Parts: sequence; structure tokens; C-alpha cells
Amino acid sequence: MKLQDIYKLAVQMGIENDPRGVKAVQKELEKAQKAFGKLDEEDKSFFDEETLHNPYADTRILCGEEDLEVLKLFCGVDIESGEIAVVDALNNRGAKINLLLAHHPEGAALAALPDVMHLQSGYLASVGVKPNLAESLMDERIKEVRKSIGVSNHLRAIHSAQLLGLAFMCVHTPCDNLVNKFVGDFLAKEEPQTLDDLCKSLRKIPEYRFSAQYHNPAQIVNGSGAYSVGKIMIDFTGGTSGHKDNMKALAEAGISTVVCMHATDAMLESAKAARLNMVIAGHIASDNVGLNLFLDHLEAAGIEIVAGSGLIRVKRD
Repeated sequence: MKLQDIYKLAVQMGIENDPRGVKAVQKELEKAQKAFGKLDEEDKSFFDEETLHNPYADTRILCGEEDLEVLKLFCGVDIESGEIAVVDALNNRGAKINLLLAHHPEGAALAALPDVMHLQSGYLASVGVKPNLAESLMDERIKEVRKSIGVSNHLRAIHSAQLLGLAFMCVHTPCDNLVNKFVGDFLAKEEPQTLDDLCKSLRKIPEYRFSAQYHNPAQIVNGSGAYSVGKIMIDFTGGTSGHKDNMKALAEAGISTVVCMHATDAMLESAKAARLNMVIAGHIASDNVGLNLFLDHLEAAGIEIVAGSGLIRVKRD
């Protein structure tokens, strides 16, 4: 399987599992294409043309030739220079790994992370939040994230990979879309009645069970274990945590319980004020589920997977 095929598969799976729906994503791509067509040649040279067919700016080939034949890859939740040095050491022992596959974005994919957060506006609207309110809230939050990310040393890990002759890519929102849908579908089948039931249901998923055994279980951070679950929203995708007032908007839209990967203190305070149940499923455990769902497809295509950096490989049929 070539590097470009892995990248295209990630984008395809992200779109197919996007909580906004395929049609909404296609409209976003059409909007990007129209915007590009209106630019003069100078501005076009600064336009990220990947956005014409990939709606997830945090998912990119960071370095390496697109026609590289990938037979063995190293995959981790985070890949920084330390992990790259480990892969180099493994290769010196004969591992023959030629691709680094990270979940969390690096380089231009990290710098562009705020651009993915508009996904949350559409997702919020799809569960009943007024579209204008969803867009206004997310615009505020996107500005905050863009400011904080702008100071990062984006290219550090990529330079390490290039110096060692390793290809490097990241798959962020597509994997988050996968776990968002997977857990949503799973809980719909489980039909937990209380928050305690919900947490017990999550423990049936191997990645969450493993995390619980290592003292990091799903946690009820607002509400009581005996409280009714009601209508659930799975809040696992869209770049990073949303606006704190998303919690109030969701409660007003009829959501009773939000299941998050993680949440800011401000989001928790907002949930408490709105009396909205909140369960933290676990960040790394959730990232593990999304990565494993994607890696199953790569392994089926004949690629050997070496897991590290927080990834516990779980295979599914």
C-alpha cells in the first residue's frame, strides 16, 4: 500500500463517518473550491490545495514521497523526536519501519488545527443547537485555539523524521470521527439507563477496559451515578475542546448527557450550571479506539503495525 493510498483512505473514512453527514462535508469542499477559484495567482500560492479534497486540515502527509510503498509502520498517539529516535533504534536492529503514523497532528497539520473546529458548529446544529448560536460560539473558541497554537514549534518532529529518512503522517479528525460513531452506535445498542450503567458499558470496549485497569476509568464529572442518561451526545471530534457555552446550548437543545474525551474546567462549570450530565470517557483510550479502527484496514491490506507511544493495539473483525 502506497503512502498516498493510506492518506486517501484516512480522508475517505473520515468523510464517511463525519457526524455532520456526507452531504454537509461535500458542501464544505465545494465552498473551498469556489473560494480557491476566486483568488488571484499571488493568493493561490498561499492556499492549501489539500483542502479542495480533504476537509480535515489536521490530517496530512508531513514528509515522505507519496508513492512510497509502506510495508511496516510505527503508530502512536503522539510522535515526537523521542519516538522517532526509538524507531531509528528499532531499524538499526532490523525492524525495517519506513512510516511514522501519528494521531495528534504535527507541522502544518497542527498549525491548521483550528480550521477543523468548524466541524463542531455543524455537529452541534445536527443535534438541535441553533446554527447561528453554534457558529458564533465556535468562532470565539477557534480564535482562542489559533492564538495558543501559533506559538508552537510545529516543525521540530518533522525535521527529526526527515533527518533520519522516515516518512511521517498524521491522522487526527478522521480517527476521531471513527471513534465518535463507534461509541455512539455502541451505546445506542447498550441502552444504558443510568450514568453508572453508561460507565460500565464503556468498560466492555477493550481500550476503555484497559484504561480503567490502569487507574484511568471513565468518570462522571457532573451528575450522579443514579441519574438517568436521557439523550446522549458523543463529543469526541472537531479538533479539540469546544466553547464552554456549548454545554448550555446542548442542554437547551434537549441533550441530557455529554460523553467527552476530555473537557476544560470552564466546560465543566458550564455543564454544572446547566445541570447537564457529563462523563469523561478518557482521552487516550478514545484515541486508541479511533486509531485501532483505522489500523484494522491497513493491516488487512498487508501492512505490519508496530504500536507504541500510548497505543495499545486491539484488532476487530
